[in-house]
Amino acid sequence: MLNVTDVFLKYGDRVLMDHLDVVIGDRDRVGLVGRNGAGKSTLLKIIAGDITPDDGRVSRASYSTMGFLHQEMNLPKGRTVIEEALTAFDEVKKMELRITQLHDEIGHRTDYESAEYTKLLEEFADLTHRFDLLGGQSAQADAERVLKGLGFKPTDMQRLTDEFSGGWQMRVELAKMLLKKPDYLLLDEPTNHLDIESILWLESFLQDYPGAIIVISHDKQFLDNVTTRTVEIELGRVYDYKAPYSQYVALREERREKMMASYENQQRVIAQKERTITRFMAKASKTKMAQSMQKQLDKIERVTIDQEDTAVMNLRFPPAPRSGQIVVEGKGVTKQYGKLLVLDHVDIKLDRGDRVAFVGQNGQGKTTLAKILVNQLTSTSGSITLGHNVQIGYYAQNQSDALGNSLTVLETMEHASPPEMRTRLRSILGAFMFSGEDADKKVTVLSGGERARLALACLLLRPFNLLVLDEPTNHLDMLSKDVLKQALLDFDGTLIVVSHDREFLRGLTNRTIEFRDRHLHEYIGDVDAFLEKRSLDNMRQVELSSKIPAAAAPQPKREISYEERKRLQRNVSQAEKRIEKLEEELAKLEQVMGDLSFYERSDAQLVTKDYQQKKTALEEAMSEWEEAQSALDEAGI
Repeated sequence: MLNVTDVFLKYGDRVLMDHLDVVIGDRDRVGLVGRNGAGKSTLLKIIAGDITPDDGRVSRASYSTMGFLHQEMNLPKGRTVIEEALTAFDEVKKMELRITQLHDEIGHRTDYESAEYTKLLEEFADLTHRFDLLGGQSAQADAERVLKGLGFKPTDMQRLTDEFSGGWQMRVELAKMLLKKPDYLLLDEPTNHLDIESILWLESFLQDYPGAIIVISHDKQFLDNVTTRTVEIELGRVYDYKAPYSQYVALREERREKMMASYENQQRVIAQKERTITRFMAKASKTKMAQSMQKQLDKIERVTIDQEDTAVMNLRFPPAPRSGQIVVEGKGVTKQYGKLLVLDHVDIKLDRGDRVAFVGQNGQGKTTLAKILVNQLTSTSGSITLGHNVQIGYYAQNQSDALGNSLTVLETMEHASPPEMRTRLRSILGAFMFSGEDADKKVTVLSGGERARLALACLLLRPFNLLVLDEPTNHLDMLSKDVLKQALLDFDGTLIVVSHDREFLRGLTNRTIEFRDRHLHEYIGDVDAFLEKRSLDNMRQVELSSKIPAAAAPQPKREISYEERKRLQRNVSQAEKRIEKLEEELAKLEQVMGDLSFYERSDAQLVTKDYQQKKTALEEAMSEWEEAQSALDEAGI
């Protein structure tokens, strides 16, 4: 059990946390939600011990462990991806060394009846159990499995982490957290840098996670699939709902409606009583009764309406200067990174006023083409032609991360501003919810959502008629996403938006371009029209099936001979029998080894060795079975 008790935190005149109390159970799945800047990340840092509150405390069992994936992290340089991931097992390696020491000491001692000998046996049993629980026997295989699940290829394992972008380094850090299997796993926006397949893998992993999870995310579907409880932070207070995100939204609205109804009913009763008291006070014969009624009225516990944070940024894109009819045209565009072909002779043409969504699996070239179109990247071959008077506004996927941490909010705006806009910077910042002293904050102390708002504010400092947005909703809270969408609907220029967020894309564009197999596939209409034509229910299916069109015929099954089929079937059958036999033998050995007197036996070391050999044999048998069964599945047998 983890207890957050009476936590109070104040920054300047602002109370961020007003004596909060939260209890986290050993297997809880908690989604931590709230507006940008409400204190979600700060609360995680307090729980992790990175920040000390002004008052209150956080307590948990002394033997429990904690892992915290936060938005600011720096991996040490000089290690390969697999080497860095394996540092998660440093504790396990120490444990293995101690188990070996205990094993040798137990084997040499003869004081079987002593308290010291019993203590050694208990320590050996506890360490062995925890060693197995933490995956000590399969560290390398587990590390490779988790890295693969998070999107790393086998060829990436021996590459230095220095070679990867910040998003991929975050994946390595996430892999380490998952491999350590802490009792309390704290995750701050874990999906921001993951592609859809990695998100799905992470969801599956977390659903079976043995400890407690507290996660901050603005991905509604991820929260629904991973969490069973929602804790909202709003204006310094917490509200706890025993429900995942979508149910929480409905419950929250229901709670506020009931609270408002109770408040209004009570106000009517109070008003009626006050009128009666005023009437009675005017009559001498009823003054005493009026005073008695007033005392009763003063004792009523007043229903109060919890304050609600409804502040939103005021985002309106400037009128777009008129461009030529053809805004941008690409012919035969090819992009290759070494041997990796991302785009293969693709053509694209945007007319003035077009509104286009780029969709598809990560790695299929959406961001690459967006960067080529805005001249942030050079194509390997092909041509890009901008139309007459085209002025580009570009919001990169990592735009908010690229802000200078050493600058203040106002200095950041000044660096991005043309001279004629300097006098308006503070008013623009106010429209983006940076008021008063907020302008003097260092960028380094801003939350992810505040950084995203600042990056959008910088975008408005120059006029443009071609707006290209790459994952603009990363870090934005739900209300801010709605404001951005409305501003884009009102924008009168040409729009390209790259996003995985179906809710955000709905009704926003009139063309949808799917990136699949290094080519572009165009559909008229918004994302819903596209999905209907593809007969897919949601964006996740689009991304997972991006290599296989829904209307395409199934891949032909691999043809094998009769002899080959019989051989594979025989291998499957033999592997299954071997697995069954080994599992029975291991169960018997575990029963024997579970007896404390086992270590007094002269053959204890031999039995332990036999046990380890059988575990290894079982893993090999499982691999053989999987390989043979996969071959049969490919052949359709």
